Amino acid sequence: MRNNKLYLLMLMGLMSLAACKKDFLNETPKTSISEAEFWKTTSDLQLYVNNFYTAFPSTISSFGSTGPYGLDADQGSDNMITMGVDATLNGTRIVPGVGGGWAVADWGMLRNINYFMVNYDKVNASWDNKKSYVGEALFFRAWFYFTKLKQFGDLQWINTPKNPVLDQLKGQRLSRAVIVDSIMNDLDKAVSYLPSKTKAQASRVNKQIAQLLQARIALFEGTWEKYHANTPFGVAGSDGTKFLKKAELVSTELINNPDGNGLAATPGTDGYWKLFNQTNYNGNPEIMLWRQFDLNANGGHYWHRYTNSGAGRGITKNLIDYYLCTDGNPISGNPLYQGDANLVNVVKNRDPRMQQTLYVNDGNHIVTNNRPNGVAPAIFELPTFTAANEQKPATGYQVYKGHNPDYNQQQDRGTTGYIIFRFAEALLIYAEAKAELGTFNQADADLSVNKLRSRVGMPNLNVGGIMNDPKWEFPTLSPIINEIRRERRIETACEGYRRDDVYRWAAADELFVGWKPKGAILSQWNGLVPAANLASYPVDVNGYVELFKNIPAMSAGYQFKVSRDYLTPIPISQISLNPDMKQNPGW
Repeated sequence: MRNNKLYLLMLMGLMSLAACKKDFLNETPKTSISEAEFWKTTSDLQLYVNNFYTAFPSTISSFGSTGPYGLDADQGSDNMITMGVDATLNGTRIVPGVGGGWAVADWGMLRNINYFMVNYDKVNASWDNKKSYVGEALFFRAWFYFTKLKQFGDLQWINTPKNPVLDQLKGQRLSRAVIVDSIMNDLDKAVSYLPSKTKAQASRVNKQIAQLLQARIALFEGTWEKYHANTPFGVAGSDGTKFLKKAELVSTELINNPDGNGLAATPGTDGYWKLFNQTNYNGNPEIMLWRQFDLNANGGHYWHRYTNSGAGRGITKNLIDYYLCTDGNPISGNPLYQGDANLVNVVKNRDPRMQQTLYVNDGNHIVTNNRPNGVAPAIFELPTFTAANEQKPATGYQVYKGHNPDYNQQQDRGTTGYIIFRFAEALLIYAEAKAELGTFNQADADLSVNKLRSRVGMPNLNVGGIMNDPKWEFPTLSPIINEIRRERRIETACEGYRRDDVYRWAAADELFVGWKPKGAILSQWNGLVPAANLASYPVDVNGYVELFKNIPAMSAGYQFKVSRDYLTPIPISQISLNPDMKQNPGW
């Protein structure tokens, strides 16, 4: 079974995206050969499109990173925190003078994609031999615009390089709904042009990957428009239904015609954990696209210098409390729940994914194995409270998900793959879209959520028998929506989905405002860790770590400004240059 592995593609001098000259976007993209010599063969098309793959995340040569498994902390969410107060969650960002994601260089990728779109037809080859590269270009234009949409909301739609992009950026921004319509149009074409997985080149975007991106964007915009309706962030006259139906349609097609994609088996007590720490995902049906690292080709990454410790991050008690017990019911009033006195109790009788996401001192969580000279594996005993700041745990709950225990991965650079798209997301999108449309039934649960639950040994979701949870995050919404959102949160924990989810649900007022992040009960490590080290971790009245307790700016919890902070501000320089440019709400 073929799989998509994504190498860090070398640019070979084809284009320079790092230019910062004022007129960069008005120039013809740089090549290592003349225009007359280029656009001759399909190999030229492939060479040009290769550059677009740099849009995907990599964290190559990034110290202090744990790859995607720290993103919930790095981006700011209620799943994880870092050792410092998050400026966005606390409403302390300011309008930048320049840059801020709207600088000239930030639009360079779009310029190059559009340049490809007006030149690819110069190649003297059949459409059948060119269309897959056109599909890739359209995919990456959608990726580019989705990234900008999440930052800024309304945008200009630019699909040609003929006129200076900077001049086009001086026009009025279009409604975000119009932008997403254009993204959907690009992805409709991409899906029709790209080959299916079994016919595609193994290292490239294919039809099913484009469908997953399309379903992701449609769900994002559909829920954004629904829950931000009648606010400055909403879309006049739209409740998002059109996009929710699109998300349902595309995810249904992907699930029914997966072409070799599907959930991977996660057997045993560590199967789910192992899904996220492999160096090679060839043959794994769930991993639809991934970046492969090679010490010789691209130098690898530094994640596993940090995944064996707290990495300056930590899972919150808020996330821990949301895992169900093994009977499929919440912890409130559940005799299976063993309390929080220690890590072993926390995970006992709980959804197995928690024990495989969190370091636990149960003798089974390996810090390092395959050590030289036959030295026995190092087994997790307690959090790294005595380490340097970049290695400390922020909450006492250390992330085990994504950790590779191999000694050789931890010495300098590692080669664990970076997962970009996985099939589980398609199931979650399908379930949520159906629930938001009010059509979710037991058959839908069995097709989606219950596949995720059953593979880790959790009971099925019974649509007609959901137990009330007094701690549901969204008590005004239906039990179905609450449980589907729970499943999404648990299945994708620490992978960087949570911030976008909270934003599109317009849920910061419920989840962020006034929230004080908590961690584990600190006293469980009394006598095991020097008192001076534990003293640097404040606790609340119940003994739970409250890292920011003594910071005056956090005395009332996070102060996310719901009238402003869902979007990023436009830099002052751009407002000055463009009289038609309106600042985002509240800034």
